[in-house]
Amino acid sequence: MSEEQAKQCKEGWYTLSGDVNSDMVHRVFESVAMMTEDGIERAHILVQSNGGYVSDGLCLYNFLGNSPIEFVMYNGGAVASIAVIMYLSGTRRYCSETARFMVHKSHATASPGSRPDALNIIVEGLRADDARTESILRKHIELTPEQWGIHQYSDLHLNSRDAKIAGMVDDIMDFAPPKGAVLRNI
Repeated sequence: MSEEQAKQCKEGWYTLSGDVNSDMVHRVFESVAMMTEDGIERAHILVQSNGGYVSDGLCLYNFLGNSPIEFVMYNGGAVASIAVIMYLSGTRRYCSETARFMVHKSHATASPGSRPDALNIIVEGLRADDARTESILRKHIELTPEQWGIHQYSDLHLNSRDAKIAGMVDDIMDFAPPKGAVLRNI
């Protein structure tokens, strides 16, 4: 894209916060519909989320990644758990110097007194979720063998420098809408 074309690209600035759940999916669907109606070609989104439901995060990853709009994602504080997968849908990704990321394997709580067949269903679902999210992580980032080892059994925390080295972010840069830009919350 030439510098002239870049200047003509219609951009929008947005914030997205909260749990990754069906409510967030609905809010994102509605907002992207409005963006397309408004002719937005590039949307800058500041994400703040500690995660939520795997299926909702995967839906947002696929939806945003295949949208006709270019999404530029920012982390100004914390993007964790399944929110990291959603964040990775951005064609460009940035984070503030003080931002943190956290990834981990899926987890669930079984009801007290659960029977073995019910527990097997839970375990198989967790394994399926882990396979889906790990394939996306491996597509976008490069962790060291030590980091993958931590991820296997625990929460893996990445600061802004770690995230840049891993390719999770393109650069360390704050979300900073230009003066006069309209800022919308999703």
